[in-house]
This record gives sequence, structure tokens and C-alpha cells, in this order.
Amino acid sequence: MRIASIIARYLLGLIFLVFGLNGFFHFIPMPPPKGALAAQFGGAIFASHYWVVVFGVQVLGGILLLVNRYVVLALVLLGPVIVNIFFFHALMAPEGLPLAIIVVVLWVILAVRYKQHLAGIFTQQAT
Repeated sequence: MRIASIIARYLLGLIFLVFGLNGFFHFIPMPPPKGALAAQFGGAIFASHYWVVVFGVQVLGGILLLVNRYVVLALVLLGPVIVNIFFFHALMAPEGLPLAIIVVVLWVILAVRYKQHLAGIFTQQAT
């Protein structure tokens, strides 16, 4: 499990670093979304400049995973981004769903590895 988590950490870090930087520098050509709803969603994100936050969190999370520092913080930061990526592709742009599923699996592998550090967020009553 230790080797699998190391591989998952590097892959997830690399994916988020590359795609996060691509959001700022556009070095990987990305075709426009095929569905009208996906295009509207993407248009709203870009018109509101929310993309800066999303891609910034991706770059930060990717760097933290790659340098093996604050890995749990990176998992907590990337968790909501991954949920949005997964459901965007599941509901609006299914052509990207395979990569989204891979990202979810990699995140789950790391979450299981660091479950002792994530256990505190599942406390029923914080006193």
C-alpha cells in the first residue's frame, strides 16, 4: 500500500500541477465542451474569474503533493475540486469522465493512506 500511495501521490500531483498550469498558460490545446450546458458552465466560470481560484488551488495542491509536504492539506484542498471535476464530466461533458474517475481513485488511495489524519473531520460533535 505504501508504494501504491507514493505512485498515487506523484500521479495526482503531476496531473493537478500540469492541468492547473494549463489553466493559466494554455500550453495543452483543449477543445471547447461539446454540450451547450457545459459551455454555459465554463463561460460562467471564466466570466466571473472564478477559474483563477480553481486553477490556483490545483497548482498549489499539485506542488504540495509532489514535494511531499502538507499532503493532508493538499488532499483537503483538492477534494472539492475533484468532486466538481467528476460531476462536471459525469453530468455535462462525459468525454472527460475516464480521467476524472482516475483522479478520484488516486485521491481515494491517498485518503486511505492518510486516514488517521483525516479522521478528525468525521467527528460528530466538536466541543
